[in-house]
Amino acid sequence: HDDIVMDVLGHWILCGDHGTKVILVCVCVCEAKCGYAIILMALYWCTECMPLAVTALLPVILFPMMGIMESGAVCVQYLKDSNMLFIGGLLVAIAVENWNLHKRIALRVLLVVGVQPALLMSGFMGVTAFLSMWISNTATTAMMVPIAQAVLGQLCATEARRDERELQVEGKDNQAFELDTKRDADSPLERRRKERELKYQLLTKGMSLSVCYSASIGGTATLTGTTPNLILKGQMDEIFPDNGDVINFASWFGFAFPNMVIMLILSWLWLQFMYMGFNMKKSFGCGKKNEGDKEAFGVMKEEYRKLGSMTFAEGAVLTIFVLLVVMWFTREPGFMPGWATVLFNKDGAFVTDGTVAIFMSTLFFIIPSRPFCYGSAEEEEGEAGEEGTKKQKAPGALLNWHVVHERMPWNIILLLGGGFALASGSEASGLSQWLGKSLAPLQSIPPFGISLLLCLLVGTFTECSSNTATTTLFLPILASMATAIGLHPLYVMLPCTICASLAFMLPVATPPNAIVFSYGNLKVMDMVKAGFMLNMIGILTINLGINTWGDAMFQLSTFPDWANITNGTKP
Repeated sequence: HDDIVMDVLGHWILCGDHGTKVILVCVCVCEAKCGYAIILMALYWCTECMPLAVTALLPVILFPMMGIMESGAVCVQYLKDSNMLFIGGLLVAIAVENWNLHKRIALRVLLVVGVQPALLMSGFMGVTAFLSMWISNTATTAMMVPIAQAVLGQLCATEARRDERELQVEGKDNQAFELDTKRDADSPLERRRKERELKYQLLTKGMSLSVCYSASIGGTATLTGTTPNLILKGQMDEIFPDNGDVINFASWFGFAFPNMVIMLILSWLWLQFMYMGFNMKKSFGCGKKNEGDKEAFGVMKEEYRKLGSMTFAEGAVLTIFVLLVVMWFTREPGFMPGWATVLFNKDGAFVTDGTVAIFMSTLFFIIPSRPFCYGSAEEEEGEAGEEGTKKQKAPGALLNWHVVHERMPWNIILLLGGGFALASGSEASGLSQWLGKSLAPLQSIPPFGISLLLCLLVGTFTECSSNTATTTLFLPILASMATAIGLHPLYVMLPCTICASLAFMLPVATPPNAIVFSYGNLKVMDMVKAGFMLNMIGILTINLGINTWGDAMFQLSTFPDWANITNGTKP
C-alpha cells in the first residue's frame, strides 16, 4: 500500500511502508491554523514584504475565517488599555518636541558637564538616555547627533588653529625650520594634522555610537520609553488577567532604571576604551581649560542663547510632564496604597496608568500656549463704532490636532494591537497550551540558564527584525513555556523584553543606528565591533538584575497563583 498523508491542518495522518508500519498522528485543527497564522505573520514581519502595520491586521482576516475567534473578539484587541497608555505617552512626547523643551534640557545639561572628551561623552549619553525615557529614541538621536557633530567640529577647528600658531612662533625663531615646514610633506604641521584627523575621527565615531546606543538603552527605563515594554504589559494583562497589575509604571521603573544606569556606565567605559583610551589627563583634562575647550563651550552656549528665555508654553508643558510622572509613580507604588487605590480602585482596577496618561495629555488641548493677560501676537482691527479699539485673538492651545496627526506613529498602535490579537488567538485555539507542553523538557535546565539562553536568542533575532515584531512573536511562547515548567512568567518575559531593545550591531537594526550611520562617519564593522560587546554587557546586566533586585521585587523564585493555567482555562 502507498503511504497516505492527509490534511495537515487537523485530520489523521497515516504513514506506512506496505502495511508493515503505521503511525497515527493527530494534529488539532485549531492549533495548527493558529500556528500557520503566526508563522505567516512572522515571515511577513521579518521580510517586510508588506508594511508592518498591515501585517499586524492579518488576524482580523485570518482568525474569523479559520474559526479561531469571532471578528468582534479580534477587533477589540486593537485598542486596549496598553494602547491608551502608549497614545498618552506619545502625546506628552509630541508636546515636549513641539515646544523644543527637549533641546533646552539637553543643552543645559551639556553646559554643566563641559567639553572634555570623556565628560562630553558621558554628558551626551546621560542626556540622550534621559530624553529617550520619555520621547522616542529616534527623535532623541536626530536631535543629539547634530549637536555632537557641531561641538566636535569646533574642537577640531580650534585645535588646528592652535597648532598653526604654535608652529609659527617656533618658525620665527628658526627660519630654516619655517622653510622646512612649508616645503616638506612630512613636516611637523602635516604630522600634527594627520594625528589630529585620526584623533577626531575616532572621537566622532565614539560620540556617534554613544548617542545611538544610549538612546536604545534609555528607552528601557520606563514603561512608555519603547514599544516592547508596553507589549509586555499588554501580553501580561491578556494572558494572565488576574496578575494584580504586577507590571505598572512604578514597578517597571523600579526594576529597569537601575539596570539602565548600570548598562549606561558599562557602555560608556567600553566606548571610552575603544575610541579614547584611559588617559586621564587627555580624556578628563584634569581641571585644565584651553582655548579650544572655551570655543567649543561657546558653540553650545550660543545654541542655548538662541532658544531665548523659557516661554509660558514650555513651562506649562514641563509642569504637566512632571505631574504626569508623579501621578504614575504614586498611583500604585507597591509599598503603600496609592491615590488610585484610595479614591477609585477599592472595588476593582478602574483607574490605570492609561487613564492617567490620557487625562494629563488632554490638558495639552485645553491650556493656552500664552496667558491671556499677555495679549496675542495677532491682533485685528476692531469693528467700526468701537472707537479704534483692537480685539485680541485667543491664543492657541499647547497642542493642536494637526501637529499630533503629523507626528503620531499610528502604525505602532496597530502593531501593538496585532500582538495582543495573536496572544488572544493562541489562548483561544489552545496553541499556547500545546507549546507549553512541548517545551516542558526545558524544566531540567536551571532557570538562570533558560533566561540566559532565551536572552541570547532574542538579542540575536532583534538584530535583523524590529524589536516590536520580536517581542510580539516571542512573549506568548515564553508565557506558555513558563507556565508549563512552573517558572514565574516574568523571569523569562521581562529580560527578553529588554533584550529586544538591545539592537547595537547593525545599522538596520533600529532607527537610531541608521541615523548615526547616515552621517558617513561609521563603517558597518565599527558598529559590529562596538555593538557585539555591548550586547553581551546588556544580556549579562539584565540577568544580574533579574536574579537580584528583580527577584526581590516580583518574587520570581516562586510560581504565582495567577499564572496557574490548567486545561486552557484561567483561574
